Amino acid sequence: MKKNLSYREKLLELAKIYKIYEIQNYIKSKKYLTSAQIEHILKKNKVPIPTEINKSIIEIHSKKISKPFSNFSLAIVDFFQLIVKQVIKYTIRVPFNNLKKIITFCIVSFMNFCSWISKGTINILNNAYNFQVEEKKANRFVSGFILSACLVLLTISGIKVQNYFFSDKNLSVKIDEKTEVIKKEKIIQSQKKEQVKTTEKKEKIKKKAVEKSIKKEKKQVVKEFVLPDLNLKTETVLSLFEDVEYDLKKVRKNKLVKPIYFTQFPKDLIEIQSVQLKKETFIKIVLPLVVAENEKILNDRFMFKAIEGKKMTSDKEKSWLRQKFKEYKVTSGSMKELGERMDIIPVSIAIAQAAKESGWGTSRFALEGNAIFGQWTWNGKGIAPLDRSKEKNHKILRFPILRASVKAYKNNLNTHKGYKKFREKRAKLRSRKGKIKGINLIHTLDNYAQTGPEYTKIIAKMMEQNSLEDFENVRLTNSVEKKELNL
Repeated sequence: MKKNLSYREKLLELAKIYKIYEIQNYIKSKKYLTSAQIEHILKKNKVPIPTEINKSIIEIHSKKISKPFSNFSLAIVDFFQLIVKQVIKYTIRVPFNNLKKIITFCIVSFMNFCSWISKGTINILNNAYNFQVEEKKANRFVSGFILSACLVLLTISGIKVQNYFFSDKNLSVKIDEKTEVIKKEKIIQSQKKEQVKTTEKKEKIKKKAVEKSIKKEKKQVVKEFVLPDLNLKTETVLSLFEDVEYDLKKVRKNKLVKPIYFTQFPKDLIEIQSVQLKKETFIKIVLPLVVAENEKILNDRFMFKAIEGKKMTSDKEKSWLRQKFKEYKVTSGSMKELGERMDIIPVSIAIAQAAKESGWGTSRFALEGNAIFGQWTWNGKGIAPLDRSKEKNHKILRFPILRASVKAYKNNLNTHKGYKKFREKRAKLRSRKGKIKGINLIHTLDNYAQTGPEYTKIIAKMMEQNSLEDFENVRLTNSVEKKELNL
């Protein structure tokens, strides 16, 4: 293999050597795979991973534990370096005559101190010989002598350490030499933070692409990270979130989320003991899926409003309208009805209902059938509830991936006659140019469950307890914000 390769690049080299077409296909389609995913695919294809590149969980945690100590040692070295720099700066600023006086004063005081020590030791030895010294005074003298010796040794060792670390730094250092040292430090830091810089470069490239697209008034294509069906464990999912710097605090603040789409929940999600960590993991998986579907609806709505304001429409636009009438089940051909149905689902409601119906991603229906909204079916493929009575024959609708479940949920609320009040209330908020918030619409979804108003009260409480309203205006990273024009 090549030298100076990162762990991920070494894994990709192994995939090329053993001709793992699954990894090669993902690379060709420009889909990013993390180190954990590549490792999993290699293991699945029974590819032996050499010990020199195989990192265990213990090594990762040991590095995390040792990191604070290394930072502490670096802080101590920086502290000593700062002191030396201040001393050097002070000596440079002091005039030559004053510096000469200070040096002569130090030498004279040191010689006087040595003569005082020599006279004192001679007198003490004479007195000790003549038995004129008390025992307590002698002990004090010995202890004082030992302490002074220790101080001298410490100062000498400090000078040695200073010479060891800062031997290259003299008073007559030129500006060119200082710049070279700074460059060397930057090179070392850049080598340690290669992965961070690559992600920053990617984000800069994406931002530039967004700016160009806004200027040209073209639709922005969001780069999606679709994770393959690998049955990932929760530990792998959490490490992936850490690699891509996926933090809900940043999402709440910046109102942006990266388009990372999981095809299924981790099977061992229920084993997480921390309730807060379990909820955050669930929200991180579901949030990009809901936001992506809402942005598709907004793109369609933007197109719909542009066509609605025209007097004459092209054949392509008429074909697009026919397709949307069919998708939103508008049989009357009413543009007003289509406008009411073609709108977003509040993110807070979607996440709260998904959490309630799937037990925060741990229910049997969510793990076996990717059913996170508990939609019923009587003729489709589904999972039969264990507590279902003999008189009933309904099933919970099964989906191939999580995003299909989110899409079906969106279609259900936007087309079913039981949620007409929800759509009418949403249309009023839209016409008044008010923000579509879940707290203003949740009471219109009494028909979603058999318990009616009690169900919507539980959903509203979940929205409040988990601060889900913070995600209402979240958009995908690098997506273009489009304002609706009422023509």
